[in-house]
Amino acid sequence: MNRIDARFAQLKAAHRTGLIPFVTAGDPAPEHAVALMHALVESGADVIELGVPFSDPMADGPVIQHASERAIAKGVGLGDVLRWVAGFRRGDADTPVVLMGYLNPIEIHGYARFATEAVQAGVDGVLLVDCPLEESEALAPLRAAGLAQILLAAPTTAPERLSKLCAAAEGFLYYVSFAGITGAARLSTADIAARVADLRAQAQAQAPVAVGFGVRDAASAQAIAGFADAVVIGSALVERLAGAASAEEIAGRVAAFLQPVRKALDAR
Repeated sequence: MNRIDARFAQLKAAHRTGLIPFVTAGDPAPEHAVALMHALVESGADVIELGVPFSDPMADGPVIQHASERAIAKGVGLGDVLRWVAGFRRGDADTPVVLMGYLNPIEIHGYARFATEAVQAGVDGVLLVDCPLEESEALAPLRAAGLAQILLAAPTTAPERLSKLCAAAEGFLYYVSFAGITGAARLSTADIAARVADLRAQAQAQAPVAVGFGVRDAASAQAIAGFADAVVIGSALVERLAGAASAEEIAGRVAAFLQPVRKALDAR
């Protein structure tokens, strides 16, 4: 059993909703990237979603776009991200790490080479926004190496395609709560609940369902916790971290933001 499956099995046994924070690798301070990952776990993260900086993050709103720009301006690349995951693994062998990003950096790096280096570093899965299920053959070397391909479903996903996504899902299925970019401040809980129920009703579904986009605070996370296996929170956290300079300041901001979210999920 890989780390993602093990973690969701633990959450299910404990009747807890998973917390998956997203941060952009190298932002706000590349030298404290590993410390930031540990701070996320200390404040309640069950899975870490680590964004690989990219120059054209088409699914992301202004907050994450700017975070990518800041990281790229400081010279952060895919090799740095893998090195930081390896550094994190020296102190944490259990928390799953999923790299979120776009296909181009991996294609340039080389699929087979990336797969080998990512597994050696301790990466557990990849979520590539611009590599849909229909194009996933390109990621065969990654899956063969043991990396889970995290798939995306959205409110606009047709039922037939949804069935295919559920059948192919690995690790967890990421449900995008609305059609739009990250960071938008709208969340229709009733609509999301109905859609997630549809996902769970799929007989072929093999993976838990995590809900992201539009989750900004403890209240919105708690509302999602009633029907999702995990909640993803990104833009609001990235915005809170912007400008933090020291490891202590980063850890303090993470705790102030993430701990109330963790408490709200557990209360639910």
